Amino acid sequence: MAHKAQPLPSDPPQTVPLIHVVDDDCLIRDGLRHLLEAEGHAVADYGSGEDFLSAYAPGAADCLLLDARLPGMSGLDVLQGVRSSGHTMPVVMITGHGDITMAVDAMKAGASDFLEKPVTRRRLMDCVDAAVKASRQLNTSETEHRSVAARVARLTQRQGDILALILAGQPNKNIAVDMGISQRTVENHRASIMKKMQARSLAELVRIVTSAGPEPAQEPAPEAPYSNPR
Repeated sequence: MAHKAQPLPSDPPQTVPLIHVVDDDCLIRDGLRHLLEAEGHAVADYGSGEDFLSAYAPGAADCLLLDARLPGMSGLDVLQGVRSSGHTMPVVMITGHGDITMAVDAMKAGASDFLEKPVTRRRLMDCVDAAVKASRQLNTSETEHRSVAARVARLTQRQGDILALILAGQPNKNIAVDMGISQRTVENHRASIMKKMQARSLAELVRIVTSAGPEPAQEPAPEAPYSNPR
C-alpha cells in the first residue's frame, strides 16, 4: 500500500522538497523514506509503477526515485509514461549492479541521473539535491513563460505585429512606414504594449519576452477595424 506524504502548505513557493519513491521492496522504501525525511524532505512512496502513475499529478513533486526492476510495469515503462505525458519532473533511476544497459536506456528516455545499488547516503543526497534544484529552476522558467504568454495573448493583432518589429530593433518611424500608419499611432500602441507587458522600459520589455525563451505563439484578441488610421 502506498504511503502518502503529509499535505504541504499550498502557498508558493513550496519550501519542503517532495520526493516520490517507487520500489516494490518495502524495506528499501522505508529506508529511503527515513533517510530523506531526516534530510528535511517530504516523501510519498509506492510499491509499483501503476500505483505511482495513478496518483501522480504534474507539479506535485520535485523528484522521482524510481527502481528499474518493478513487477508489472518496469521502471523504464514508468519513465516513458511520465515523459510521454509531458511531465518534466527529474527522474532518478535506481539500478542493480550490472544494469548499465538499462541505465543508458533510461538516460535516453529522459532520466536525469541513475544510481547503482548499493548507493551511499552521500551519493543519494547529492543526486536528490541536484534534481530538486533542477526541478525548481525548471518550474520557475515554466511559470515565467506562462506569465509572458498570457500577457502576449492580451495584445491585439496590431500590437503583436508592432511588438515583433520592436524586438527586431525597428524604430517607431520605420514601423509606421512599414505598417502604413502614423508615428503617433505607433507610439500609442507602444505605450499600450508596455502597459500590458508590465514593462517600464524598452530594455525591460526585451528582457521579459526573451527571458521566457522563444517568442510564445500568439492568439490575439479581436480588434475593431481601423476605420480612420492616422
